[in-house]
Amino acid sequence: MPPSAAASSSSSSSPPPLEEITHLLPLLLLSCLTVKSFHGRWHHLRPKLLRLSSSLSTISTAPQNPLLHHHLLPSLLLTLRSLTSLSDCHLPSPPPSKLLTQSDLDLLLKSGLLSISNAIVLPQPGPASSKDDLAFFVKDLFARLRIAGPDFKKDSLDRLLELLHQDDKNSVAVSRDGDVACLVHLLDCGNHSLVRERAAEAVAVLSAASESSRRTVFEEGALGPLLRMIESGSPAARERAVAAVEAITSDPENAWAVSAYGGVGALVGACGTGSMPAARAHAAGALANIACFDDARRAMAEEEEGGGGAAAVGALVELLGSGTAAARANAARCLGILASARGTAFRDVILVCGGLRRLLELLREAADPETTEHALRAIHSLSASPRAARTLSSSSPAFLLHVAELVKNGNQGCQRVSASLIGNLSLADETKRAMSGCMPFLVKMLELAQKSVQAQEASARALVSLLSVKANRRDFVRDEKSLSRVVQMLDPKNECGVCKSFPILVVIALTTGGSGGGCRKRLAAAGASQHLQRLVDLDVAGAKKALQRIMGNPIKNIFVRKLERVNHIIT
Repeated sequence: MPPSAAASSSSSSSPPPLEEITHLLPLLLLSCLTVKSFHGRWHHLRPKLLRLSSSLSTISTAPQNPLLHHHLLPSLLLTLRSLTSLSDCHLPSPPPSKLLTQSDLDLLLKSGLLSISNAIVLPQPGPASSKDDLAFFVKDLFARLRIAGPDFKKDSLDRLLELLHQDDKNSVAVSRDGDVACLVHLLDCGNHSLVRERAAEAVAVLSAASESSRRTVFEEGALGPLLRMIESGSPAARERAVAAVEAITSDPENAWAVSAYGGVGALVGACGTGSMPAARAHAAGALANIACFDDARRAMAEEEEGGGGAAAVGALVELLGSGTAAARANAARCLGILASARGTAFRDVILVCGGLRRLLELLREAADPETTEHALRAIHSLSASPRAARTLSSSSPAFLLHVAELVKNGNQGCQRVSASLIGNLSLADETKRAMSGCMPFLVKMLELAQKSVQAQEASARALVSLLSVKANRRDFVRDEKSLSRVVQMLDPKNECGVCKSFPILVVIALTTGGSGGGCRKRLAAAGASQHLQRLVDLDVAGAKKALQRIMGNPIKNIFVRKLERVNHIIT
């Protein structure tokens, strides 16, 4: 109810609201029997007025509740006055706004605030509260949100946020028993700024709590008002709104709608230095959520053109150097997705903006596995650019040794991306020699990556690259465990899930170059020849070449064996 209406209804020149309501109700009950227009509606309205009359009879003994006496009763009085005006109207079609009277009374009665038991503020349900108690509390909160003034709306939203923060399971009750559409309506710019902020926070918590509550928020149309709030709200409101958008767009089924609402520019703007640190982090996360969609990338490209060539990417690269830990991780994730897109446009812009250097710094400084993986994936995506690949191949040994260390001790994602980088880059022999310590881990990756052909290929290519160095081949065959694993993977009877072509590539790499003799002997002694012969019979690609490499030149082998025999006799 507008404050002016409340003031006029409670002014000293007018009787108290309860007194006037008590006077109007008997007149309205009589009108229900005599009115001519919309007789059916009046017939349904009469029981509601009777219930209202019964509830009001207990008000004099009820506790003094500010919501009841300062908001609900004045609002009820305005509704009854409208109803009185409607009962005096004899036109065939009364004014459209009057048709809301019945639903207004429904709301007032259903809220339960007119009964003695609910005339006071309900206690916050505890963790052990029953489902019915929780549902009743939620319905009461939303009744207050629908009919109370700004101050009571803020109080009710605070209690709602307390409930949501108490337990993620409460979000299910709120989305099921509450009125999420009412919550979304509070995001509109016509509401008090503090009400909008708290409503945005509640929407953000709901969206992050569960898939079902997130879907409810999206289906009730929250995304549009939230994006508008990001563009025009207060700094605090923008932070809460962009957090909600990040949570909503975490589901791909929702993320596509941001570009449909024209909200990409708002998110790009929220990444800038004018926003609060937390808002920048959430905005980068939301951009990462939508970056896989062509429409969103096109919108970002348009932002590029409108921002001097580097609006979106420039803001993300800036975050890599000056944002919070969460902002840096989200910016790296988004840049990695953009760099992996078809075409070279985003990769070129990222490189021009200094993104590769910032990503290398982030990789070096990252304190958690998730940030490390995001930075590494972005670097890997950029390595598709020849310019970036040259820079990475000739970069400081510290970076490349870090990559080798991630093969050994990183999480599964970091191991795969690191292996892929080793296989893709043109590294110097000295660098490969320094990275040789990760070879046993690459063999283990190859053996365990049963369900991922991409991971098998990455580890095999990395091994082939490192085994191009003679000293690395010598070390590899001396490692009986690694050699045995490769040979076992060749066995046709071993259904380990590893594509046979990958261990074959490793065998070919081991038997290349000047150290081939010693490697061939060790491979043959480990049983590789027998397995390869069976693979040749099965017509597996590469098996014949690998077998020939192990067996060597037959004539040369006879000569070598005779020479060894002579040397043995002489000694």
